[in-house]
Amino acid sequence: MTETPQFISTSKPFVQKAWEKAGFEQGTPIQQKAIPVIKEGKDLIAESPTGTGKTLAYLIPLLEKVDPQKQTIQAVMLASSRELVMQIAEEIRIWAEGSGITGAAFIGGANLKRQLEKLKKRPQVIVGTPGRLYELINQKKIKMHEVKTIVLDEGDQLLVPEHIGTVRNIVKSTLKDRQVLMFSATLPPHTEKLALELTNDPETIRIGKNENMQSKVDHIYFVCDKREKIKVLEKISRLKDLKGLAFANDIAEITVIGEKMDYKGIELGVLHGESNKMDREKSLRNLRSGTYPLLLATDVAARGLDIKGLNTVVHIDVPATTDQYIHRSGRTGRAGASGTVMSIVTDREERELKKIAREIGISVSKKDFYKGEIVDVR
Repeated sequence: MTETPQFISTSKPFVQKAWEKAGFEQGTPIQQKAIPVIKEGKDLIAESPTGTGKTLAYLIPLLEKVDPQKQTIQAVMLASSRELVMQIAEEIRIWAEGSGITGAAFIGGANLKRQLEKLKKRPQVIVGTPGRLYELINQKKIKMHEVKTIVLDEGDQLLVPEHIGTVRNIVKSTLKDRQVLMFSATLPPHTEKLALELTNDPETIRIGKNENMQSKVDHIYFVCDKREKIKVLEKISRLKDLKGLAFANDIAEITVIGEKMDYKGIELGVLHGESNKMDREKSLRNLRSGTYPLLLATDVAARGLDIKGLNTVVHIDVPATTDQYIHRSGRTGRAGASGTVMSIVTDREERELKKIAREIGISVSKKDFYKGEIVDVR
């Protein structure tokens, strides 16, 4: 029997119950380091790779602090994508069970009237995209004077030119004694600088890749001409029990690939920044249920996505940066599960891929297809 981590055994009963129900044993490194700091009330800037349990690292201590007797908003979480907002909202629902705490989610593009209905239920914890939350704050629909904690999830996506002004205004709309927590999978210097401006004497935690639960992820690649990439993708999509995300660099390319695969009788979901809410939900639902073997996605659409049992990530294009490779690849092999990351490369791209692999300290092996199965190159 593994011992329950201390941050759980000292938590409120509803948190302990949810932890047991989730079947977790020891916490992940980011949870072990961040939870005590957050419980102390300090501001925090945290960097930890994708799939390492960051959401729970802030959610557990945050729910602990909420007073269910008070019918006011006490904690606010910001995320850059609708998917991530909905995912966090789902985690709040699971982890707040039996606590009397209610949560609500607010996303741009959704029906405003219906969102105002949610506020009538007096949630104590809210999560949303910056634009929509700020709009509601401005309209005096969301009152921030009782907010004790603000979380910036996937902070490197929030502290960008298009969001930074809004994020700043949201943080400023709370009282001075607020606690600001920022979590990110990558923490480039410019992001850290902005995070320091928004926080007050924060602790900084960086979890290295080597500190994390060793997930069993294989990195492999196939070499072909550029115009043969669709053929390789077709072979990948026919693999048994495949559940994957395939990344391309732009929306136009995804549309073309989707149409070509459809013509070959392979139905795939598509997920990009311009997909409407219904299409995105349908694509995700069909991937989760196994109707689609693969979802074609751009980076913006896949940030923070956590799809249970996602066993494969495919790079149709070699990522432009190592960070991009890490973020995309981090969709599989989450929290110790196994997975495969496949890259489809041209001769020239093979060099770029090997350079990325050297920089992040992984080995990539060259593979081939034989009778529909992946084999070592002879």
